[in-house]
Amino acid sequence: MPDALLLLTLVGLPFLGATAAGLLPTHARNAAAWLAGGTALVGIALVWAAYPTVAAGGVLRHEVAWMPSLGLNLVLRMDGFAWLFAGMVSGVGALVILYARYYMAADDPVPRFFAFLLAFMGSMTGMVISGNLIQLAFFWELTSLFSFLLIGYWHHLAAARDGARMALTITATGGLCLFAGVLVLGHIVGSYDLDAVLAAGDRIRAHPLYLPALILILLGALTKSAQFPFHFWLPHAMAAPTPVSAYLHSATLVKAGVFLMARLWPVLAGTDAWFWIVGTAGIATLILGAYIAIFQHDLKGLLAYSTISHLGLITLLLGLNSELAMVAAIFHIINHATFKASLFMAAGIIDHETGTRDIRRLSGLNRFMPFTARLALVAAAAMAGVPLLNGFLSKEMFFAEALSAEGPLPLLLDVLPAAATVASAFSVAYSLRFIHGAFFGPDPVDLPLTPHEPPTWMRFPVEILVLACIIIGLLPAATVGPYLDMAAHAALGAATPDYSLAVWHGFNLPLLMSLIALAAGVSLYLLLQRHLRKGEEGAPLIGGLQGQRMFERTMVFLSWRLARTLEGLLGTRRLQPQLRLVVCVAVLAAGWTVTLRGLGPGNLTPAGIDPVLALIWAIGAACALGAAWQAKYHRLVALILLGGTGLVTCVTFVWFSAPDLALTQLLVEVVTTILLLLGLRWLPKRLDVPGARPPEVITTTRRLRDLGIAAAAGFGMAGLAFGVMTRFPPEILAEHFLERAYTEGGGTNVVNVILVDFRGFDTLGEITVLAAVALTAYALLRRFRPAPDSVDVPEQQRDQSAYDIARPERREGDTVADWLLIPSIIARLLFPVIALVAVYLLLRGHDLPGGGFAAGLTASIALILQYMLGGTQWVEARLRVLPLRWMGLGLLLATGTGLAAWAFGRPFLTTYFTYAELPLVGTVPMASALLFDIGVFALVVGATMLMLIALARQSVRGHRAVAPRPADEPAAVTAPAATAMGDD
Repeated sequence: MPDALLLLTLVGLPFLGATAAGLLPTHARNAAAWLAGGTALVGIALVWAAYPTVAAGGVLRHEVAWMPSLGLNLVLRMDGFAWLFAGMVSGVGALVILYARYYMAADDPVPRFFAFLLAFMGSMTGMVISGNLIQLAFFWELTSLFSFLLIGYWHHLAAARDGARMALTITATGGLCLFAGVLVLGHIVGSYDLDAVLAAGDRIRAHPLYLPALILILLGALTKSAQFPFHFWLPHAMAAPTPVSAYLHSATLVKAGVFLMARLWPVLAGTDAWFWIVGTAGIATLILGAYIAIFQHDLKGLLAYSTISHLGLITLLLGLNSELAMVAAIFHIINHATFKASLFMAAGIIDHETGTRDIRRLSGLNRFMPFTARLALVAAAAMAGVPLLNGFLSKEMFFAEALSAEGPLPLLLDVLPAAATVASAFSVAYSLRFIHGAFFGPDPVDLPLTPHEPPTWMRFPVEILVLACIIIGLLPAATVGPYLDMAAHAALGAATPDYSLAVWHGFNLPLLMSLIALAAGVSLYLLLQRHLRKGEEGAPLIGGLQGQRMFERTMVFLSWRLARTLEGLLGTRRLQPQLRLVVCVAVLAAGWTVTLRGLGPGNLTPAGIDPVLALIWAIGAACALGAAWQAKYHRLVALILLGGTGLVTCVTFVWFSAPDLALTQLLVEVVTTILLLLGLRWLPKRLDVPGARPPEVITTTRRLRDLGIAAAAGFGMAGLAFGVMTRFPPEILAEHFLERAYTEGGGTNVVNVILVDFRGFDTLGEITVLAAVALTAYALLRRFRPAPDSVDVPEQQRDQSAYDIARPERREGDTVADWLLIPSIIARLLFPVIALVAVYLLLRGHDLPGGGFAAGLTASIALILQYMLGGTQWVEARLRVLPLRWMGLGLLLATGTGLAAWAFGRPFLTTYFTYAELPLVGTVPMASALLFDIGVFALVVGATMLMLIALARQSVRGHRAVAPRPADEPAAVTAPAATAMGDD
């Protein structure tokens, strides 16, 4: 299989599987499990297909051009180290999926669970085989997002919601730090490509920005791997279903941080700062996590803190600045994934079959679940470092490195062997508590369920992982040796040291430390029996290190005290102060930048001003000033004057031979004016009339202040534009695009070619923002309730509301209805004509004025007319608009056009054009940009209609109370054609 297809399939298939699983019916349990399991098995097969290449020291690499000029390409890169992690992601994932099939209850929406799990699998795979640092940061944040959804899967539980929120807050904040660090690292190297970064270690360590980059990247790594002081989020994530814990919190998510540190170890390690930060965090986490684990009463809580401790062990190894410690860290990553995933599954089996995970209620399960007990016993022994099991081997390597470590802190290095032995003794103690507390002792009483062995296939994944613990422990060199050597050489290159995976190295000091730790751990557990039987919550002597309490206090400070203080200083429920603050900040930011850059008039001589154009601009200025003045008193007049300013802008575009801009400006003015009018319909009155709110008192000081801000913003923007436009002849840019528009873009309308080809990425971003704005407006208006004085029929409509213009029979004297009937019929008959004009503008846009945006606005105007004439209910009874589908189709078409370029080995959004011979038509120019333009058209139509419908629904809410009216005033009958947005 070609490398490109293999890598793309490995990353993309889980996301496709997640989409398919999400579309399954809620209770399609078996179908979702088969789909997820098949996806994971294909992932395993793809990983194995890559083994011959990476085993020979090769690297699978595929690069897809995205924005080559900025160095932002999509790069998939798999060496031996990435292969090892990809294998764990797919292998453990397949076992977890099988386990989850039997663990999840029949009432759970299992397809949704597997959809989240597969999406997380794809995100994790994309992260480990990313060959671009920006891309790695993107997948990094995706893992945080999907882990949030998995942890909060049982969202009806408060613990699940709180745990998911805490995990997302901590890991996503660390992800932002990582992104900032990646930007700094790319700035140092001059590239975000991982190969270039890994080859620039000396330059990075010698750069003045090394320390900021190191701190930011380590913040991301330490938060993701739950290292001190960010360790507290992991235990609260145990509210997730046990398959999530077995997958995310043993083999994948929490390994992302140590993966990143190991991935960048060749370029970031080797300094005192690395030793200080990574080593200190590692040793603190190692001891603290192991100590707290002993006193946990929840089986998953015990395993969570033990996971924190083992991650601290790996972090400490990475912080020792030793190549051999790096090898030991990779080895322990493998071993930890096997015994910890199996222990989480065993804890889930106990919970599933007994109804509880509380050690204080469990005992004697060995007689009811003998096979599960033996599996858990072997896995716990591997976690404790018992000889002839895999955990013993990597822990013995850890002891050897603790004895021979070198660094800038002699005191820490002297304490390190003792600390390692103490932490290992703690691990023995909590492993004993897990086994002895759950499986030995008297028979359990008052359990929610009668304990028994789980189904065979539910226990099968545990058996596979426990078998791996035994085989690796007995035959390490023959089983895991080749894979460890491959990963170590990929991570360290020529610096890979010689090491031995033999089971017996003679009676040496590391072995003695292991034996001391085993004996001390057993003794400690026996000594703590009286305290543990009391069932007291929490571990002694660490009351001040309750991470949850610190997190909650921080969140309360940020979301309550600090937020309230800032809201009191800067916040307001009125729009004017908010706009004033935004404009002032923009003026200050622009002024500061101009001051630093020294921007002034250019060396080009401004052209003379035509008197006619000056008169047109004077009209526009008068309209703008009038709109600003009338905005305080009469909104409708202000809106009309504002439209006049827009028309002057449109005429200006025509004057300077910019028909595309003029057409778009005109259409935008029409649509925005109508939408603003419909929005003003529901705002409270501001005139001094009976029933209206008292007019706002505006002082002279406030007027002068607002005038000063407006003048600073207006003249500042004008000066900035003048300074930019007088710096080089516009012909330089014009000639550049004129020469390339047809030869490279296939169109003679240069403006449209720029939008859909040369700057297509910008246009894609803009329509995405437009979609987000439309969705936001719709969401806000769904909860919007108009002011009481605006609910009743407007006064200007009451004279017409007695006439029913929709009735075919006419009454004598119904002159108003007669006047409105003919325009309404004509406008309805014009609907297909306007739609045809929209299609015409769309199809001609690449060569003549038009395009997707103008066509979308034209089609929107046709639909808006129907709403205005017939009302909301009349239109919805005859026409299904479905704006969300229009928006989704538009985004898919626009994005799909860009992605299609990849199939031909071209950068994203590279267009293609040719000429096609059509029967009866002849030669027709065909450009792929047309599909992009159709996407723009569909999204503009959908976004406009979504906002229109959100406004229209205000008039058809059946539960809205009618505003009180005077007793002598007759009730008004609202006619469909007389209301702005439809029938009540």
